[in-house]
Amino acid sequence: MTSRRNFIKKTTLAGAAITVGSSAMAMSAKSYNNIIGSNERLNVAVAGLGRRLGAFTEPIGLKESNVKLLYLCDVMESQRLKGLKEFRKYINYNPALENDIRKVLDDKDVDILINATPDHWHAPGSIMAMKAGKHVYVEKPCSHNMYENEQLVKASKHFNKVVQMGNQQRSAGHTIEIIQEIHNGIIGKPYKAVAFYNNSRGSVPHQKSAPVPNGLDWDLWQGPAPRRDYTSETWDYNWHWYGWDYGTAEAGNNGTHELDVARWALEVDFPQHVYVEAEKRHFVNDGWEMYDDMEATFKFADNKVIKWDGKSRNSYGTYGNGRGTVIYGTEGTVFVDRGKYILYDRRGKVIRDSKTVSNESGTALGGGGAISTKHVQNLFDTIRGKANLTAPIDDASKSMALVHYANIAYRINKGFDVNDNTGAMYNRDAMALWSRKYEAGWDPTF
Repeated sequence: MTSRRNFIKKTTLAGAAITVGSSAMAMSAKSYNNIIGSNERLNVAVAGLGRRLGAFTEPIGLKESNVKLLYLCDVMESQRLKGLKEFRKYINYNPALENDIRKVLDDKDVDILINATPDHWHAPGSIMAMKAGKHVYVEKPCSHNMYENEQLVKASKHFNKVVQMGNQQRSAGHTIEIIQEIHNGIIGKPYKAVAFYNNSRGSVPHQKSAPVPNGLDWDLWQGPAPRRDYTSETWDYNWHWYGWDYGTAEAGNNGTHELDVARWALEVDFPQHVYVEAEKRHFVNDGWEMYDDMEATFKFADNKVIKWDGKSRNSYGTYGNGRGTVIYGTEGTVFVDRGKYILYDRRGKVIRDSKTVSNESGTALGGGGAISTKHVQNLFDTIRGKANLTAPIDDASKSMALVHYANIAYRINKGFDVNDNTGAMYNRDAMALWSRKYEAGWDPTF
């Protein structure tokens, strides 16, 4: 009997028709559909049950997705229990709760890993999954540094696995529509895009030595990062702002999304030059250890430019909204965010307003919604051979590179040129940050 895995890879309509015409004739329609459903069913594990949990409950729970949740994995016991409670609103069975992602990946029945762990786990955990024969949905940012970017793309090709990054606006119908029109010339030649994000994050406590919270596997939480003693406020969310061992600052935390839309609209890959002006300007004596205000400029071939304007702790709406992308062309301009787009002519007159509404269009943390659901289902459909990825990792990693360039320019306090064919930086100090120091045994090289 054909295995479920081979069925997923090889089933065709013709094959199904032949089966219907033979032994299936003796079955009820309901029984036959159950068999087909079980053969096509994909088994999923979710690792990382924090703020992005809501992005996965609906697409996994929907009947038409035809997937089964085998594992909920998190290094914090309370997160596992919370995750189970949330998923039980969408499914009528109990997945296994697991602390260690390695045990999950050892299970040959798992087809897909949804990797929603902290940033420093994204590429190493995803590569581990591919080595174990799994397809991957990896949350943004897909990598912690340029080396991981490179290894992630290589691994997807080497192991022939479907890998989607969680830049979910790529699956938003209104964005797909207007980007296609931009490519077809609706605003003439697009030459510049401004990607922006602003928020009103508050003061952050200083890290202090503290006992490891009850239920937390601190050693496994650190994973690929060099080992150190636990400090308060670290494991849950503030790791984003506590140095570079774990996070990728606001550019990686949120800028990935809008930078991706900007690059998509302008049809560019790697830039030729990067320049950054960034500083910590708010609550200057608190525990925040990196910039909270950044303006980055990326210059590309053909005189195209992308600018990133990120304000973590000043929510003034410079562009009339909390986040989005403005694309300028020789004959007009487009504003687009996760909820809608507005098309303007060259004089600034509104030509079209899509007036769509999305529950993912704001700057609030976490959650999910229709766009995230479509993005996850796009992965399922691609694995079954019924669709093409909207955010394949070889392309998504180029958007991720813009984040890494911006952070590197900030860290070395200088701009630099880039080889727009390979992505390498023409600066010795910058290239010293191409990779990072890994805990022994956790280097993601395969």
